[in-house]
Amino acid sequence: MPNDRLRSGMLKKGLTPATLADKLGVDPKTVERWVTQSRNPYPRYRHSIAELLDESEAYLWPDALPTQRAMQVSQSEVVHIYPRRGAVPTDLWQQLLEKATRQVGVLVYGGLFLPEFNHRWVPTLREKALAGAQVELLFGDPEGKHVAERGDDEGIGVAMSTKILNALAFYKDLRDLDTVGIYYHDTILYNSIYRFDDEMLVNTHLYGTPAAYAPVLHLRRLGGGDLFDSYVASFNRVLGKKRAVWPEY
Repeated sequence: MPNDRLRSGMLKKGLTPATLADKLGVDPKTVERWVTQSRNPYPRYRHSIAELLDESEAYLWPDALPTQRAMQVSQSEVVHIYPRRGAVPTDLWQQLLEKATRQVGVLVYGGLFLPEFNHRWVPTLREKALAGAQVELLFGDPEGKHVAERGDDEGIGVAMSTKILNALAFYKDLRDLDTVGIYYHDTILYNSIYRFDDEMLVNTHLYGTPAAYAPVLHLRRLGGGDLFDSYVASFNRVLGKKRAVWPEY
């Protein structure tokens, strides 16, 4: 049986067996067998392919790992759990950003604390983008219904929208970069997601509680795990609903 999920993922990314083989350093016929005969690649290739296709290994090869083993790997993706955002070491955000070379993604409503308390945050984002990293920043739509609801839930009303506009003011110097996307989204923010290549900080949300007082998960992607990739998939779904911030703001 062919691996239709792998075939579809390659088509979405514009990859042929030959181009994928070139990226992985394998024979094109090997890739063709992965697709047409549903052969499972070695773990190191599964990890690379999943990353290239922005899909989880568990989705592309559901039978590659026994269920129990896949669960154990996913649990191992949790590096640390912080009881609240304020408990995350202040230098960890910058350390993760400085290590990133390929992709930085931020999904928040405002996330004002990052540029406000770390003067290196925006300049480092610019450095990363100029070096070729893809930077995608998703902010809540100040006029959207979900931002208004969050403001009411937290008892701060329109101050939530004001925070978003204040945060955006810090990012104006990134507008001219082709590898930076700054967008609005009008979705329910179940989690704030901060991605740095294969590491991530996930600020969970509690009803009626400011994000600063909610738990944070530090995740690191592992081959065969699907916890990290589940949050990547969530980020990408919101990205698919984006609308441009500039030049409107």
